[in-house]
Amino acid sequence: MEDNTTSALHIAMFPWLAMGHLIPFLELSKCLAERGLRVSFISTPRNIQRLPKIPPKLSHLIDFIVLPLPPIEGLPEDAEASIDIPTNKAQLLKKAFDGLLSPITAFLKSSPPDWIILDYASHWLPPIVDELGLPCAYFSLFNAATLSFHGSPDGLINNQRVSIQDFTKSPNWVPFESNMAFRYHEMAKFFEAGGENESGASDFYRFAVSVRDSKFVALRSCVEFEPEWITLLAEIYQKPIIPVGSLYPFDHSEEHNNNNNWLSIRNWLDQHKTGSVVYVALGTEASLSQAQLTQLALGLEQSQLPFFWLLRKPPSNSPSRENEDKDWVTTVLPEGFVERTSDRGVVHARWAPQVNILAHDSVGGFLTHCGWNSVVEALGVGQPLVLLPVMNDQGLNARLLEGKKVGVEIGRDERDGSFTSDSVAESIRRVVVDSDGEGSGRERER
Repeated sequence: MEDNTTSALHIAMFPWLAMGHLIPFLELSKCLAERGLRVSFISTPRNIQRLPKIPPKLSHLIDFIVLPLPPIEGLPEDAEASIDIPTNKAQLLKKAFDGLLSPITAFLKSSPPDWIILDYASHWLPPIVDELGLPCAYFSLFNAATLSFHGSPDGLINNQRVSIQDFTKSPNWVPFESNMAFRYHEMAKFFEAGGENESGASDFYRFAVSVRDSKFVALRSCVEFEPEWITLLAEIYQKPIIPVGSLYPFDHSEEHNNNNNWLSIRNWLDQHKTGSVVYVALGTEASLSQAQLTQLALGLEQSQLPFFWLLRKPPSNSPSRENEDKDWVTTVLPEGFVERTSDRGVVHARWAPQVNILAHDSVGGFLTHCGWNSVVEALGVGQPLVLLPVMNDQGLNARLLEGKKVGVEIGRDERDGSFTSDSVAESIRRVVVDSDGEGSGRERER
C-alpha cells in the first residue's frame, strides 16, 4: 500500500506543561490523525512518557517530538508538569517552559508544519512562526462563557479591570442576562497570590497575546451546550471560533481495564446500588485549607451516602508509598473519620482512573472542583455535579454549570470562601438523592 503520510497536512501541537492540557491536546491530535492528518506532538521527555498510548491504527500519523526542559534554579530537577510542583512554583515552571523557545524554533525550521496549534502559555511563539511564514491557532481548554467573561485580548493586555469588584459582576459587553461572575473570595485569593511574577509575564498577558496573534480559536466545547456564548465570543474576538466538541477520552479508559488498582476499585463499586455512590475528586492541582478539608469530610459523613474520595497528596520529592499515603490521610482528616465511615466510604490517596470511575453504574454524583477536563468527563457519562470550585477558572465554570442546571454549587461565605459540613451534605443529597428519598435522576433514567 502506498504511504501518503508525507503528503498529508502536517499539524504541530504545543501544549502547556500540565496534564489537564496535555491530555486534551493529545485527544485533539488523535481526532486529526483519524482524518488523515499528520501530527507532531511537542513536549518534554517525562510528560510524553506519562501520556496514554496511541491506538495502533493512528501511531504512524502521530510523532512525539521530545524537547528537554531547561534547568531553572528553584525548580526540582524532575519537575516537568504542574502536577510535580506546589502552586508557588508555577511561575518557575513557566520560566523553564519559556526556555523551549530556541529548540522549538529549531524544530519548526527543520520540519515546518502547515499549522501550529498552541496553548495559552507560549505567547512568544506567534511572532516566531510569523517570521517563518507559518500560521498558528490557539486551542482553548476554557469554555466560551469563561473566555467571553474575560473580554477582548486588548482589554486584558490594557488591564481593563483592576479591582476585585470588577470581576464580581457580569461585564457590560455581555448583552444577555448572565450569572457569570467570580465570587469575592475567589478573586481575593487571586489578588493575594499576585505579587512578583518570576516568569516575567502574567497568565492574563500570555493568554491575551496567544489569542490575539492566532488566526482562529479552537474551543473544547460545543454549540449545543453554550450557543449564546460561542456567538458572543466570535463578536468579541473578531475571528473564527471553532468548537471541536468535548473530546471525551473514549479509548483512554481502555488502558486501565486490567490495571490492578482499577480492578480493586471496581470491585468496591460493584458492591453498591446503581446511582448510590458519591465520587469526590478535586483534581491534581487544587487544594483546600485544613478547615475546608475538615468540613468536606464531615459533610460526606453527614450525607450518609456511600462515597469514593480521591484525595490527592501534595507533591513531594520522595516516591509515594501506600502505607505512607494511608498515614497521611489520617493526619489531614478529622480524627476517627476513616474508621467511622469505613463501612460505606473509601479515601484513596493514590492515582485512580477517573474516567472509569465516573462511568461505573454505582456512581450517582460527582463532587468536583469544576476543572473543565473533569466536567467534560462527567457530562460525557451523564453524571450530575456537586460544585466546589477552588481556583482559576473553576468559579466561572461552576456558575455556567449551575446556570445550565447540570450541577448544584455548595453554599459558601462570600467573603472568605468557607463552607460548612451542613452545606456539603445538603448539596450532595440534593444531587444524588431526591427529596422523596429515591435515587438520583441518573439512576431513574436507566
